[in-house]
Amino acid sequence: MPAKPVQISMDRDLLAQIDADPEVREKGRSAFVRSAVRLYLDAKGRRDIDARLVAAYGGKADELLVEAEELMGRQAWPED
Repeated sequence: MPAKPVQISMDRDLLAQIDADPEVREKGRSAFVRSAVRLYLDAKGRRDIDARLVAAYGGKADELLVEAEELMGRQAWPED
């Protein structure tokens, strides 16, 4: 898919930090910003999944622990 140019604003100090990065000098600002946005969105997605897991299982730790202990007790462990 072809890239679509966008215009963004940022303070001079942040831009100076970006421009000082060796990866920016090698690949350019656009590649750096694309990479940063992808990392942010991936991290946000992981936080959203974690929040859904907490909502689904929150408050059930004791119940889940009992179930896990029962399963662990049924497993056959190798002899050393």
